[in-house]
Amino acid sequence: MDDLNKALGDIGSIRRQMARSTEFRGYGPATLAATGVFALVAAWAQTFLAPHPQGSIRSYLVIWILTAVVSAALIGVQTVTRARRMHSGLADEMIYMAVEQFLPAAGAGVLLTLVLLQFAPAALWMLPGLWQVIFSLGVFSSCRFLPPAMALTGVWYLSTGLACIALGDTQAFSPWAMGGAFGGGQFLAAGILFFAAPEGSHEA
Repeated sequence: MDDLNKALGDIGSIRRQMARSTEFRGYGPATLAATGVFALVAAWAQTFLAPHPQGSIRSYLVIWILTAVVSAALIGVQTVTRARRMHSGLADEMIYMAVEQFLPAAGAGVLLTLVLLQFAPAALWMLPGLWQVIFSLGVFSSCRFLPPAMALTGVWYLSTGLACIALGDTQAFSPWAMGGAFGGGQFLAAGILFFAAPEGSHEA
């Protein structure tokens, strides 16, 4: 029984190593582009539902957190189905690896939002920029198993996040500070995946 357990453990280690050395194909270009559209729609919605977010911060947060949750759910469902189709036997390991890379950034974003909302509301104007900077770290973390050009998406989010903070508290809550950044970033990521994938594999 010990030999069997050791053999199973060795097989599991080999599968994990193969997953870490394989380019992840679970993210679909069309799905990422759709989340870019969601960001633009959310920016448009903010102009009507929270035109002055400094005085209605909860409405602002609801709009963008809801957009993030819907986008993450869409990407998550599509990633699982696509990874099972593209990676077959390694799908579970590849999906786990993708989640493992982005989970710390997502957790940090949630905790940062809660802390600022509860203990430092005067600093909430920095939140849009900080979200983008944190998201860039998740992208950079994922770059090692994605096409090398995906690093440009990380640079985009880092740049837009810092620019958003540099705008100061008067412009940081602009709907297009978020919509333009995340819309453009997701379109960029979708384009990179579309053109980096081998011929005949451009699936949604």
